Amino acid sequence: MQGQGKRMDARQKRIWGWYFFDWASQPYNTLLLTFIFGPYVVKVIGDGSAAQTVWGYGIGAAGVTIALLSPVLGAIADRSGGRMAFIWLFSLLYVGGAGMLWYSAPDSFNVWSVMIWFCIGMIGMEFATTFTNAMLPDLAPKEDLGRISGSGWAFGYLGGILALIIMLTLLAEGDTGKTLIGIDPILGLDPAEREGTRAVGPLTALWYAVFMIPFFLWVREPRRPGAVSMGVAVRAALPELRATLASLPSNRSLFAYLGSSMFYRDALNGMYSFGGIYAAGVLKWSVTEVGIFGILAALTGAIFAWAGGKADSRWGPKPVIILAVLILTGVAMAVVFVSRESVFGLPVGPESGLPDLAFYVLGALIGAGGGALQSASRTMMVRQAPAEKMTEAFGLYALSGKATSFLAPLSIGVVTDITSNQQLGVTPLIALFLIGLVLLVFVKPDGEQAGP
Repeated sequence: MQGQGKRMDARQKRIWGWYFFDWASQPYNTLLLTFIFGPYVVKVIGDGSAAQTVWGYGIGAAGVTIALLSPVLGAIADRSGGRMAFIWLFSLLYVGGAGMLWYSAPDSFNVWSVMIWFCIGMIGMEFATTFTNAMLPDLAPKEDLGRISGSGWAFGYLGGILALIIMLTLLAEGDTGKTLIGIDPILGLDPAEREGTRAVGPLTALWYAVFMIPFFLWVREPRRPGAVSMGVAVRAALPELRATLASLPSNRSLFAYLGSSMFYRDALNGMYSFGGIYAAGVLKWSVTEVGIFGILAALTGAIFAWAGGKADSRWGPKPVIILAVLILTGVAMAVVFVSRESVFGLPVGPESGLPDLAFYVLGALIGAGGGALQSASRTMMVRQAPAEKMTEAFGLYALSGKATSFLAPLSIGVVTDITSNQQLGVTPLIALFLIGLVLLVFVKPDGEQAGP
């Protein structure tokens, strides 16, 4: 019994260590991508459409890089069993890219230099997420994975909320030069140089470095039978990848799911990437107002990731995914009809709070739908994959998630550039969500191994 208790303790520590990656990495999405640094870029550039265009092209370029490298690195890791080494490598990119965003002062702002560092950190974050997600099937029996995945996402959102509260109350200066609680930015940071807001980069880097410690201490990668050296894995990566892709059509449910998730995850990432920029450009929100919006979205994300995980374990991930995609499609449609001048066709005055209230409600729905969707998507991958090829399947999941990760930001950038209208610029998300929903019809809840 004592030995069994020790094994249980080790398993729980491994699960909690895995949770801590979500906690450590979430601020890149919450603080940099969506609610603090993105709106700051809008303020510095001074033109919402121009900022959204540059943002779209920059993140689109990062997506292309991820798409090109992801399948090769996934194949290498799959054969060598060396996921942990890759997590170390991409963690360094995360920390370096985030930390360098400090050098984005308004009076010396170089948008392309800033975007390069931002994209380096984003590439690190995305690849580290890919390899930690692939560890999910090793944590517990399949029937517990929905609950574990949901709890991990919820824990990550809570980390994002705490980091956002720290930024808003202690560091990010509003238009008055004061933080949300009416004080000067701490540590003697100069509001005139926007040092409080620019500190979001170093804070995100430090947060990740500190809170990844439990992950690296408690998570151990299981020894894989038949693992080869890194050199052999590198040489075999491309042939292995070609063979894997050629065999995909024979597993129709998996093939359909990879296609479905490719589109709806891309749309969701686009929604996250441009939510703060949209609010700052269309509704003229301050960084502080966008941050409050972020807290609300992250809070509903945490609640519904946890609740979605419970529903996933009871009814399976497919119903959770369908409901979440329907909610997010509705939000993508509704956002187009919310501006400072009108809300769903109803004209409003310049002092009206109705546009703000409407966007807060939409933000809460984005958080709820996104939290449940991301959690359930991880466990759906487990159900679709043959047990003997689980690691390979998660490599394909990473490939499908990154292969078109440039579509949403790039299409938003192009449409915004052509129309010079931020509201019309986000309409490509509607099409991406609908394509994902149609392909989901062909996905069997428990994969091909469950039979017709």
